[in-house]
Amino acid sequence: MADDAARTFVRDEGFGVLFVGTPDGPRAAQVPVVMTTHGALRFHVARSNAVTAHLEGATVLFVVQGPHAYISPRWYEAGPDEVPTWNYLSVEVEGVVRAIDRAALREQIDALAATYERAPQWAVDQIDPGKADAMLAAITGFELVPTAWRGTAKLNQNKPVEVRARVAAALGNHPLAPWMRAA
Repeated sequence: MADDAARTFVRDEGFGVLFVGTPDGPRAAQVPVVMTTHGALRFHVARSNAVTAHLEGATVLFVVQGPHAYISPRWYEAGPDEVPTWNYLSVEVEGVVRAIDRAALREQIDALAATYERAPQWAVDQIDPGKADAMLAAITGFELVPTAWRGTAKLNQNKPVEVRARVAAALGNHPLAPWMRAA
């Protein structure tokens, strides 16, 4: 998967697992992200989260998993010597994390709502200012500045077009099927 496709995939999926090393060993946090105009990923975590104290300046790995599925060798219809596999889409983003200020955190929360809310959209300014302050005080915002994008699209690319088409048909309406048809 090319870098541009990986960026689009992360932007469109918007959720993944952030891995960081800590003195107590590796930790992970599930976080929603929004991409800035300069390609950084903004996210927030609870102040009480075990990773929060270890993020500033850390090199981390953020992984976004897309659709995935078991692929039966019977779907290939290519003979008895085929084996099962698992097809999937995944992107790893490596980079350095820095804390963002409260205004940027507010922008990140508003950007999440604007991206995922249906009209009429929820926004922070719709709640009591005291509650909004308490909510923002309970979380910490960060920005992941990518140094590497590594996308993987394992979609039976080693099989002929007609075999991939049979696999996509066997998947039916599974979210991986359109990716298989486009591969």
